[in-house]
Amino acid sequence: MAETQAVDPEVSQAKFDREIGRFRAQVNFYRAQGCFLTEATFPSAFFIFATPKLKPRVIGAAVEIDFSNYDLRPPSLVFVDPFTLQPIARKDLQLRMLRRPPLPGTPPEMIATLIQQNAVPLTDFIQSNGPDDPPFLCMAGIREYHDNPAHSGDSWLLHRGSGEGSLAFILDKIIKYGTGPVDQLQIQLQTVVGPMAVSLQAIPE
Repeated sequence: MAETQAVDPEVSQAKFDREIGRFRAQVNFYRAQGCFLTEATFPSAFFIFATPKLKPRVIGAAVEIDFSNYDLRPPSLVFVDPFTLQPIARKDLQLRMLRRPPLPGTPPEMIATLIQQNAVPLTDFIQSNGPDDPPFLCMAGIREYHDNPAHSGDSWLLHRGSGEGSLAFILDKIIKYGTGPVDQLQIQLQTVVGPMAVSLQAIPE
């Protein structure tokens, strides 16, 4: 939800319009990756993410990105129901955004085996306090990350201007770690994501 606008609204809206304009200039690129803009009215934009590798296609996530006070403040990201646009609980979000550490020179089959044996730690960028609580994107450049007391030492001002927190940065990360790797329905020896699954070797660095 939008917070009280403290920055000059014309400044934030100009930056919002710039971000949306950059997306629209690459709309075909994003469409091919299953990312669709459904609504954009300052300060919020709504996006739906489908699974480009999975057939039939599945809606993996829908988000509201709020640019209130941008970019004195980073954007806020809320996972929402794609039909009602209302915030959802973690238990209602089927997606995970898994990341593994780099394993240079390791064959994909070996990577899958190591993950299956819990020998490789996985990070999930989607966090929540519990299944009935709202999920949030735990990543630098996101308001919920920087407002979390656990990250009080990682100020947004250390990242501002780096590209983190831009619309392209946020969308690309959701695609890379979230909907992009989903390539299977539930089958044996897969990391299950609700009704969706990610091949173990497809989990990105």
